Formats: sequence, structure tokens, C-alpha cells
Amino acid sequence: MSVVRWTLGFLRPYRRQTIAIVALSVAEIGLSALAPWPLKVIVDYVLSGLALPEALARITPSAVAGSAVALLVTVVVIGLVIQVASEVARAVHTQVQVSIAQRVVYTLRAELLEHLQALPLQHHVLTPTADSVYRLDADAHCVDDLIIGGVFPLAMAALNLSVMFVVLLYVDPTLALLSLAVAPFLFLCLRFYSHTMLERAEQMKALEATLIERAFEILSSVAAVKSFTRERHELARFSRSGDDTMRARLSLTWQESLFSVAVTAITLAGTALVLIVGGLHVLDGTLTLGSLLVVIAYLAAVYDPLSAIAYSTGSLQQAVASARRVRDIFAITPEILDDPAGIDASGITGRIRFEEVRFAYRDGRTVLDSVSFEAHPGELVALVGLTGAGKTTIADLIPRFYEPLAGRVLIDDVAVARYGLKSLREQIALVPQHPVIFTGTIADNIRYGRLDASDASVEAAARSAGIHDFVAKLPKGYGTPVHEGGATLSGGERQRIGIARALLKAAPILILDEPTSAIDPVSEGAIFDILRALRPSHTMLVIAHRLSTVRDATRILVLDGGRIVAQGSHDELIRTSDLYRQMSARLSVGRSLEDESPVDELLRATP
Repeated sequence: MSVVRWTLGFLRPYRRQTIAIVALSVAEIGLSALAPWPLKVIVDYVLSGLALPEALARITPSAVAGSAVALLVTVVVIGLVIQVASEVARAVHTQVQVSIAQRVVYTLRAELLEHLQALPLQHHVLTPTADSVYRLDADAHCVDDLIIGGVFPLAMAALNLSVMFVVLLYVDPTLALLSLAVAPFLFLCLRFYSHTMLERAEQMKALEATLIERAFEILSSVAAVKSFTRERHELARFSRSGDDTMRARLSLTWQESLFSVAVTAITLAGTALVLIVGGLHVLDGTLTLGSLLVVIAYLAAVYDPLSAIAYSTGSLQQAVASARRVRDIFAITPEILDDPAGIDASGITGRIRFEEVRFAYRDGRTVLDSVSFEAHPGELVALVGLTGAGKTTIADLIPRFYEPLAGRVLIDDVAVARYGLKSLREQIALVPQHPVIFTGTIADNIRYGRLDASDASVEAAARSAGIHDFVAKLPKGYGTPVHEGGATLSGGERQRIGIARALLKAAPILILDEPTSAIDPVSEGAIFDILRALRPSHTMLVIAHRLSTVRDATRILVLDGGRIVAQGSHDELIRTSDLYRQMSARLSVGRSLEDESPVDELLRATP
């Protein structure tokens, strides 16, 4: 399917408005065809004194035909009515066209956002957020730029050309044929330049997206930039990207300018040729001056749209590039949240089982290799291991953020792939290490776990997460606005909001990624008291980096290189696993698992 045909599909819901645009365009062409004739009548039959043609004399009142002044006034009024009617048609046409364009753009944006949200998590991990935002913002205008600003004017120019050519044939066949002499040259010119401009437009779009990505990265990491005083460094990186984008834009603009000069030169040459031949016909008496003026007006009516399109061809090529970028996103297979064939996951107990699960990212790097374990309701299973061991990947496979390459992930003895995706994820609550805080109020952020939750339920979840006392002291309480990213909240406060959000969801499976890393020991103890109370009705999986979290687990899975190398309780693993003893020793003294120091040998020897 061509890009243009694909883009035209977005106009289907607006068939009536599209028909109205076509009708108004036809009316404009008709009025444009009539517009030069009053001038011909004035020049030939009023000013030059030629006799009115028989057909025109029959429809002209005798009182008007017998007086040059009356005829002049009448023809001028008719010409004025035609011009005003043409302007009215053009104004209505513009209003309808802009209305359709805006509606289509916003509809496309909504569909594109819906599709982007439905894409697998791996796409978002590998694709810069700024690139998706650029497609959503700038590239979504492709329908307006390509169809409303390109295809429609081109089609109307072709219809205009046809109408004008028929009339020109009636006025002077030789001049009519001469007016078409420019067509082959225009076609060759368009063919020569269009391919090059499309390539440069696509390159420019990619560079502009990179520039936006650079700005997005800087502003979203402004605290780190300031702390390392890297403002000049980031400005230099941004400037380099800006220079590349600017050069691409200038190159495309130069190509557009050359194309416009070529088209203008061709149309001017065509007009000059018609003027020479037409002037000769006037001199030899085979054509009146008024008829020559009609021919010139018709040439302008045909050549002007072609020249205007030539000037906007660069924009059209950019629109084609944008349409391709948007279509490429729609071509990516989305997740199906509400698959009718999916099993309803509501009512599951939350028994998790991994069977020989293997997973690798697109770069071929194996993250999990033959991972097998079970987690039952009432258990808190901890995942420990060095960075890159596969802990987070295991957590991500349960709600199907990723699909395993081999093996199976089951819940209640049913493969997760068989559950309806939305239904499955509604039964899983996630607490990431760095919870996302949305713009809104504190209550809005907690209620994100269950949108229909009452205020009392929100407060109960906040109490369980140990954040109610903090919120109660705020001037607006739960109605306190939260800034973007929770910038006005501490790390511990953001973490407690994330925990409250998950608790409010009341899902049978609770997955926590170091849920208390930014919380003081007293608050941590209170939260784990809550988690212990919730254990009988939940299956809990926790990615642990603190010894206190590990000690509290029913069972601990030790991962290394994508494999489970040991599992058991804390006391069992201290006796049986060298790797776990090393990690436990590091955790007990508050050190990172990746730290290296001269005391490593001592830690390895810890009994």
C-alpha cells in the first residue's frame, strides 16, 4: 500500500466533509473559469466598440446593449459578483479544510498514542522516548500536509487544467496546445528532484528527532547535569546535533529552491511562448485583445497552482517522510490487551511456576538460562544476585512485559500466554525501586492502583505504607499537588506512595523491586509488618538488596549469570552457598554487591 493511499484512509470518517471540499473546489474552478470573461467583454465590446456576438446579444437587455455605459456598469457588476462569490467559496473551503485537517491530526495522534501504549515494553526500552514524542507531535501532521496540502491541490490543479484547456481550445486551439508544452518539462523536473528531496527529508526528520531526544535527555537529567557542572558539555553536545540538523535543513531548502526556480522558469517560458504566438494572432486579426487577456488569465489560473505546489514540494516530501515514520510505528505488532480468546485471570490464587525459562534480548545477550522455581500463596520469595544476574527480567516475565524464548511461565498451572493480558496484569501489583510519580495530587497517585477506590481506601493504603502521617501534615492533605516526577518529594516518600498504590490494587501477586531502599529502618520494619500480614492471601516476589529483606523471605533464590545457582532459607544458604555467604557479608556491612576491596578475601572466608 502506498503512503498516500494509507494516509487517505484517515479521511474515511469524514466523507461528507471531503465531498464538500471537492464540491467547493469545483465551484471555485467554475468561478475562476468565468472570471476573465467580463474583462473580455469590456475590452472588446465596450472599449473597442466591436459588436456583441449573437449569442451574447440575445441574453443582453436592449437597454443595456444599446448603451456603452450601461453595458460597462452591468459587466463590471457581474464581474464583481463572480469575484465575491469566488472569495466566499474559498473562505468556506478553507474553513472546512482546516476543520478536517485538525480533526484528522488529533484522531491520528490519539490512535498513535493508543498504539504506542500497546507496543511491547522491549520496544520502549530500545526506542528513545523523544523519538516517540516527535512522531506523536510533528509526524502526526503528515495527513494534513500530504493530503490536505498536497493531494487535494494537485487534483484540483489537474481538474483546473482540464477545464481551462477545454475553454482555451474554444478560444484558440493553437494557444491551447502551446499551454501544454510545459507539461513534459514539469514532469521531468519533478521526477528528477522528488527522489533526492525525499531522501533528504527523511534524513532531516531523523536528525530532528535526535535533536529533540538530546534536549529531552538533558532536561530530564538536569539534576545530574548541575551536580557535575556539565552545562557547557551538554550544550556542546546539543549544538553538535543542532549543527547536523541545520545542515540537513539547509541542504533540503537549497534543493527546494532549485526545484522552484526550475518550475518557475518552465512556466514563465510557457507563458512567454503563448504571449508571442497570441500577440501574433492579435496582430493578424485572428484573435481579439480581449480573448488574449482571457488566455493569459487562464494560463495564470493553471500555472499558479503548479508553481505553488512546486514551492511546497519540499514540505510534501517531508510529509511523505513523516507518513512513513508513522506507518512504520503502526506496522509494529502491539500487545492485545483484550484478546477474546484469553482466559480470565480474575480469581487466581497466584501460584507461580517457571519451567526451564530462557530469555535473551534482541542483541543476543542471554539473560536467563533454564530458570525453574515455584512461588506459592503465603510465601515471600526473594531474588538475590549481582547486577545483570536476571532478577528484574524474572519479575518482568510474570506480567508478560517480555516473552520467554523457551520454557514456560505459569500461574495456577496455566501458561501466562493463555491469559488475557489486561486480566492478567490486573492480578499483579508492582512496586518498582523508583516508582513513577504522575502530575496530579497525592491521592491521584495512590488511586492510580485502583481508579474507583474511595477516599477511605486511599487513606487505608497510605496508612499501610507508612505515609499517612506525612500526608496529613500537608496543608491540603491528600489533595496536595505533586510536581512532575515527584520532584518535591523525597525518595522515601515516593517509594511509600508506590507501595500504597500497589497495596490499594489488592492483587494476589505482589512483586517488589527493593521496595524499602529509600526508607529508614523504623519505617521499613513497619512496612514489612504489613507485608507479613498480607502474606497468607498473596504470593510475594521481592528483588532484594538489603539483608533485612533477605532474612524475612520464606525462600531465597540466588542468581548468577542468568541461572539459579542456589535456593533455600537464609540459614540454609549461609551453610551451603559460597556466593550467598559473600553477598550476605557485604549486605551486612552495608556494601554494594559489586564493590571490590582488599577485604574481599576475608569476606569470602566468612563461615
